[in-house]
Amino acid sequence: MEETDPLTIRRADDVSYEPVEAADGLEKGVLIDEDYGGTEVAIRRFTLTAGGQVPKHTNEIEHAQYVLTGGYTVGVGDSELKVSTGDSVHIPAGAVHWYRNHSDKPGAFICAVPVGNDDIQVLE
Repeated sequence: MEETDPLTIRRADDVSYEPVEAADGLEKGVLIDEDYGGTEVAIRRFTLTAGGQVPKHTNEIEHAQYVLTGGYTVGVGDSELKVSTGDSVHIPAGAVHWYRNHSDKPGAFICAVPVGNDDIQVLE
């Protein structure tokens, strides 16, 4: 039997959150990445305050998101989608997208991306 690397566990209290400079009211915490056991996939947790917004931008890599709490609007290309707790969103690599939380409650979502660098271009 092949030996595998030990299991890596990140406790919620060990994750620090930092504001995302290009956005208003968005914070990011890294749950899993190459520093925390991820060799193929990184997982991040974002919070978007009530009234918060993320400007139009593109990412070089695709990402998959799962809404943990709250609800907000996601713009992808020419489409606007209202998402809420339990919804999933796939954003293709290179797609123009943005976020707006028009509610009076914060939202939170998980974002899974390939491990590695990502070229982000803010468009507004």
